[in-house]
Amino acid sequence: IQEPEEKKIALELLETEQAYVSRLHLLDQVFYTELMKEAKNGKTVPEEVVKMIFSNISSIYQFHAKFFLPELQKRMEDWSCNPRIGDVIQKLAPFLKMYGEYVKNFDKAVELITFWSEKSPPFQELIADIQKRKVCANLTLQHHMLEPVQRIPRYELLLKDYVRKLPPESPDRDDAEKALEMIFMVAKHSNAAIAEMERLQNLWAVYQRLGLEDDIVDPSNELIKEGPIQKISTRNNSTSEKYLFLFNNMLLYCVPKVIQVGAEFQVHLRINVDGMKVRELNDTQFPHTFLVSGKQRTLELQAR
Repeated sequence: IQEPEEKKIALELLETEQAYVSRLHLLDQVFYTELMKEAKNGKTVPEEVVKMIFSNISSIYQFHAKFFLPELQKRMEDWSCNPRIGDVIQKLAPFLKMYGEYVKNFDKAVELITFWSEKSPPFQELIADIQKRKVCANLTLQHHMLEPVQRIPRYELLLKDYVRKLPPESPDRDDAEKALEMIFMVAKHSNAAIAEMERLQNLWAVYQRLGLEDDIVDPSNELIKEGPIQKISTRNNSTSEKYLFLFNNMLLYCVPKVIQVGAEFQVHLRINVDGMKVRELNDTQFPHTFLVSGKQRTLELQAR
């Protein structure tokens, strides 16, 4: 007799989970453990570096090896009298939030491996040595490290398929649909973690261009717009090139630096958005002009 479609998918979930756990074992128990041992002996790189590379891989490995895989195996053994996996996946879903941290750290981890491989030949040799083993299947450490990043989307696809193939009267329908909803939320959670990381990187790049003034650097700020602007001097009817950064809480009025060493701009004036007024002007001589006024000062500016 033909196996029902949903059972095939559940089996595929189990098989990919077994392969995934052995990949996590390789990352945590082989790469991380051995690199850490050599770091402790002071032979390769600082211990901190190894910890930063592997982020929270140990927690992820323990969770899958000691909890999720055994539960799934038990389910598939009892399938004939209890054909369901939805409830187990519901228990899994909240823990997948642990992936946010790993995913967020991934690019940094790969950079660290590259940087320290160049800087410390013994570190590079140890990695190369482990990569030669049969268990690595001719793949690099970076390649293996990508697995956890791809695992949640894989759960999502398998579970979508599973729900689609379930007969309407299946005892697992409600649980499986709820589980899919939960996995979907977690997948969004790790996308949000990536988006947040990108936002912070971009923000940091802007702060570097501004020359890191303590009172400006704040991770909660949001950059809304930036660009060149002409400052109008009413005294001698001329304009000069300036640059604006608009954040959610402040407008920075800057002067581009002539010598491009270090910061790109010098902050001349900072106007808090709170209490800031903007008014368009109908100036025939200077089109597209507007006034920006803060508590201290009013600027007359011309856009392109």
